[in-house]
Amino acid sequence: MLDQSSEARTAHDTSLFSGLPGDIAVSFEFFPPKSARMEEQLWAALQELLPLHPQFVSVTYGAGGSTRERTHATVARIIRETSVPAAAHLTCVDASKAETRAIAEQYWEAGVRHIVALRGDAGQPGAAFVPHPDGYASAAELVAGLKEVADFRISVAAYPETHPDADCPQADLDNLKRKLDAGASQAISQFFFSADTFFRFRDAAAAAGITAPILPGILPVTNVAQARKFAGACGAAIPEWMDGLFEGLDERPATRQLVAATVAAELCRRLYAGGVRDFHFYTLNRAELAYAICHLLGLRPKEASQ
Repeated sequence: MLDQSSEARTAHDTSLFSGLPGDIAVSFEFFPPKSARMEEQLWAALQELLPLHPQFVSVTYGAGGSTRERTHATVARIIRETSVPAAAHLTCVDASKAETRAIAEQYWEAGVRHIVALRGDAGQPGAAFVPHPDGYASAAELVAGLKEVADFRISVAAYPETHPDADCPQADLDNLKRKLDAGASQAISQFFFSADTFFRFRDAAAAAGITAPILPGILPVTNVAQARKFAGACGAAIPEWMDGLFEGLDERPATRQLVAATVAAELCRRLYAGGVRDFHFYTLNRAELAYAICHLLGLRPKEASQ
């Protein structure tokens, strides 16, 4: 049994990252490329991260289903050219149930066995989600519908700081439980910047009867303004101290990378001290930061999965 008090003392009394055994599991999220150059960048990042033997990699779905074909093509290529499990994101936005079913069937035929099922947001920032007249009205409905198509492994989203559309934290937890009860096997959290935020959420989820794994989503931040834009859409808080850390570094990209890796690695180390052993990284199609953080946590490359 994990002695968390001993772990906590170790994290405070010694070098934060000394002697870690690398007993973690990781997964990485990418977004579909918009050009041939971006596809090369994504593929280079994937190849760099594959030796860390990720549990899976996922490919996102643009607002309003705007990247549907590129998501499918990217996931299909990962399955075709590597042995790493690939998960495709799928949303409820602007699609009927029949259309969603057809997409799911195409994924299954392409070898996709894992889907990240999301309600999704409207294409315009701040616009309210409006279900398609013949579509799924919620992620829980989408999960149930996917399970009727095939025996997909399904991940859903969790919000440690509460989804902006939720009436209250408890309502958000109730919605998470509905998604898991509908057939999802795990949740992936939105990003956050305080380990205590995640631990409080994990405890609240357990108290609500949620027993499925919740993977913390880690976003290494190099651009605070961009992170604030992301945060506004998902209810995450950007701490004020983060602005100070990046002040004066606009023309120093290498330094920004070092600061970003340090901040995210310390967060992961605190999560590790609290018993977390699974981490999901939002890579933004770059490998350097995620790789560095995994290295600090003791994870070392194995033979590439290709």
